[in-house]
Amino acid sequence: MSDKDLRQNIIDQLDFEPGVNAAHIGVAVDRGIVTLTGHVTTYGQKILVEKAVQHIKGVHGIAEEIEVRPFGDPLNSDENIAKRALNIINWNTFVPNDAVQVKVQKGWVTLTGKLEWQFQRTEAEDAVRRLAGVIGVTNSIELTPQVSVADVKKRIEDALKRSASVEAAGIHVNVVDGGKIKLEGKVHDWAERNAAERAAWSAPGVRAVEDHLMFT
Repeated sequence: MSDKDLRQNIIDQLDFEPGVNAAHIGVAVDRGIVTLTGHVTTYGQKILVEKAVQHIKGVHGIAEEIEVRPFGDPLNSDENIAKRALNIINWNTFVPNDAVQVKVQKGWVTLTGKLEWQFQRTEAEDAVRRLAGVIGVTNSIELTPQVSVADVKKRIEDALKRSASVEAAGIHVNVVDGGKIKLEGKVHDWAERNAAERAAWSAPGVRAVEDHLMFT
């Protein structure tokens, strides 16, 4: 696929996304590497744009330079964002109460604390990044489960085999002390790569995932 055709496919997909105002998004493509520019009104929209582009066939990399320009609502002060963030996290049944702390500076939210599972960490971030006034999120929540390296490796390999989106035979899982996972091997597209990462994060004890997967 030519860069010109890929660029048009991306523009068409962004126009199709109901949660994205594509009029303010610029798209450039160079040998499968996509550069996104422009601005959106919420951090959630920024994430939607990035995910939409990742799933398009032919995309090999993304340089994401989109700005978040929230409306100048006085309710979107750092103090109010922090209050809303804590409330929405505490209302989430997957995240234990008072396990996550929130800091907000000029609309940028930093999450800290300790949780046992990656999905809890993700739930906290997903809830906060949709709030009005948020321009970005740094997720510094630590994961603190106690499991063996062998158990983590087996759980990830089993998850890869169960996934219909992944050719497990082409992916190698290496577990480093401290819960770091290294994924190596080859995948066909972004969807398969994302599915492999999700499988790696699904095991308890995983603190970080290094993706060294290559496209075939």
